[in-house]
Amino acid sequence: MINILSLLNEDVHTVAIAGHVRPDGDCMGSTLAVYNYLINNTEGIEITLFLEKAGPELLVLKNSDKIVNEPTPSDYEKRFDLFISLDSADSDRMGFAEKIFKRAKHTVCFDHHISNPHFADESYVYPDASSTCEVIFETFDTDKIDKDIAECLYTGIIHDTGVFHHSCTSKRTMEIAGILMSKGIDFGKIIDKSFYSKTYIQNQVLGRVLTDSKLWLDGKVCASFLTHKTMEFYGVNSNDLGGMVDQLRLTEGIEVAIFTYETAIPSQYKVSLRSTGKVDVNKVAGYFGGGGHIMAAGCVFSGKPEEVIGKLVEKIKEQL
Repeated sequence: MINILSLLNEDVHTVAIAGHVRPDGDCMGSTLAVYNYLINNTEGIEITLFLEKAGPELLVLKNSDKIVNEPTPSDYEKRFDLFISLDSADSDRMGFAEKIFKRAKHTVCFDHHISNPHFADESYVYPDASSTCEVIFETFDTDKIDKDIAECLYTGIIHDTGVFHHSCTSKRTMEIAGILMSKGIDFGKIIDKSFYSKTYIQNQVLGRVLTDSKLWLDGKVCASFLTHKTMEFYGVNSNDLGGMVDQLRLTEGIEVAIFTYETAIPSQYKVSLRSTGKVDVNKVAGYFGGGGHIMAAGCVFSGKPEEVIGKLVEKIKEQL
């Protein structure tokens, strides 16, 4: 694996870092880990992190207040010497940062999504890794990882492994977690605050999602959805919906869980898919222009929610 500092040759004076839209734990953890690592180990280089605003449970990570959520016109016009993309399965997944990416002089991608087409000048994509944070850890010098960086990496790993529950967890994942724990992080607090802790409203919405869920294919698929109107009623946005699909996946006897919510665009739905192993949901999502992993994937769909779920179920049925 490449040492990330080797990317900073004498011609690199400006660096842009970005993750994907609607940043989750792995996205926030990997982008901030790289940002903090470069800040700690370089001098005279301008480093900017572009990312949409994340949920409050992730804003406790070091230097999350330095993230640029809304680029200025000059940011879009600038040609960064180096652009580092993290946890994005494709360039369009970076949202507003894609324009900045395309103007950069040199681009590098670090990712673990099997659907990644290697869209950067240099792409380091490892589908067997549990998370992009695991990939990034391998590019760092262990002795240069301080407590703050360790917290970022650990956060990303626990989110994408479901606290070491998902099958993407490997022996190496656990070895890395142990090294990060040795840096003095409060791993129990990180797990509780960034993964399990929910607000009262989030619990109410979860209750609504579970109550409205339905079984398909003789109980092999559990699906639920939220309309934009319902989200407005509860006063929540996409950042408040983490973990919904995982709760549906825990339903006894199911093979696939589907959770979808309407975006601000009427009749456009963001879909999250989770599998217990028999169904490759990356293929299901890929059929509709999305992607991800064998057991966790997503896509964007237009139509009525019942129709959206129905079309997804048809593709799941083909595999079952």
